[in-house]
Amino acid sequence: MRKVLAVLLGLLAGLSFCSRAGTLSRPNILFIIADQWRAQSFGYAGDPNVKTPNLDRLERESVDFSQAVSRIPVCSPTRASLLTGQRPLTHGVFINDVPLNPNLPTLATVLGKAGYDTGCIGKWHVDGHGRSAFIPRERRMGFEYWKVLECTHNYNHSDYYGDAPGKQQWEGYDAIDQTRDAQRYLQAHAGTRRPFLLWMAWGPPHNPYETAPPRYLALYPPEKIRLPANIPADARDVARRELAGYYAHCTALDDCIGDLITSLKTNALLKNTIIVFTSDHGDMLHAHNQQRKQRPYEESIRVPMLLRLPEVLGVKPGKVAGTINTEDVLPTLLGLCGVPSPNSVQGHDFTGYLRGKADPSGGEASIECISPFGEFTRGQGGREYRGLRTTRYTYVQDLHGPWLLFDNLRDPLQQTNLVGIIAQQALKSKLEKRLKSRLAAEHDAFLTGPEYLAKWNYRVDATGTMSYTP
Repeated sequence: MRKVLAVLLGLLAGLSFCSRAGTLSRPNILFIIADQWRAQSFGYAGDPNVKTPNLDRLERESVDFSQAVSRIPVCSPTRASLLTGQRPLTHGVFINDVPLNPNLPTLATVLGKAGYDTGCIGKWHVDGHGRSAFIPRERRMGFEYWKVLECTHNYNHSDYYGDAPGKQQWEGYDAIDQTRDAQRYLQAHAGTRRPFLLWMAWGPPHNPYETAPPRYLALYPPEKIRLPANIPADARDVARRELAGYYAHCTALDDCIGDLITSLKTNALLKNTIIVFTSDHGDMLHAHNQQRKQRPYEESIRVPMLLRLPEVLGVKPGKVAGTINTEDVLPTLLGLCGVPSPNSVQGHDFTGYLRGKADPSGGEASIECISPFGEFTRGQGGREYRGLRTTRYTYVQDLHGPWLLFDNLRDPLQQTNLVGIIAQQALKSKLEKRLKSRLAAEHDAFLTGPEYLAKWNYRVDATGTMSYTP
């Protein structure tokens, strides 16, 4: 009976998007992505420090994929997979600052063909022709409205390009001015029959942490920051300072979220708009005495994944345990909009799961580092790895064999590595077998980083990093 009801709800959802003229009017999508915002740093996630009232409210109204991960917890690879629904070894963007093939079908090109207006505001970081270079229309992956810079973390002196090569500058703290521009975009689409996809990409809370607006920095005296136990004693002072700035950025963006939702309400768009809120990866912030991203720990790989869905879609809000991965987001959104995914897509469509069917991932998501670089150099312990994040465990191998095994239910701060514990060998063998099967299914030979760099003809410096400029 439940399956019959689920099918009927899906049919009714599709029929309910019929406009008065009889043509299909699909839901709008407001896709919001922040840079380096880890899944743990929200009020709704239990962080005792951060103030995120608007996102806490959004989470209560959304499907919260509480086990979402970033396959490669790095900026460019994640964005390329979100845009294409492909895995990094397929689209080739497995390190930062390399170009995504502009001929690949993307979320914007597919929805554009389905009748959507498309807009992109903020950070891009998949063009690979220099972080300050102009991006011509043929490399915009289907986006029409365009106020974008490839990448900057100078949030208070932030440039962007429109359709012409001349640089323009956001006023003040860029995320706030970008939000104002997004609000104008929403207002311009009030009452129109064409649905829209608006990709809203902020640079914060990525470091530098101290550059948030002063009124937000004042909310977080470093000495009052409460730290988790997996930050070692000799890193606690610097961790408090950096977390204070990190949280200041988070609260500034939370206010921006509130402004965007207000605009959706004011312009009568909220009832027919899917809101996606996510991040490209997390931030270690001195947990396990490590910084930034790329590492296979929870603080790095776990990302927020909130989908606020129109009631007509028949999906109730709430936390779900589906192990959604980066490449799964595009097919899931297309499925919710009633638009077929192109054959190039490799991710899972979680639409059926949201309506009562099984988790299409089988309860596990892949995590990986194909070629260490940047802030995860070999001198800093950087290494190639492949792993699984299940609803309970994290299991990781490097090129030499098993590396990490954590029971995230009993040990959420990942302070006990079970790889070498005799009593856990059966569990390790089981997960090792599952990882081997997953690699075979994904045609991943698990080669060395230099081999993949040579295959794609990427020239890197001594740290494995691509040049930021042409």
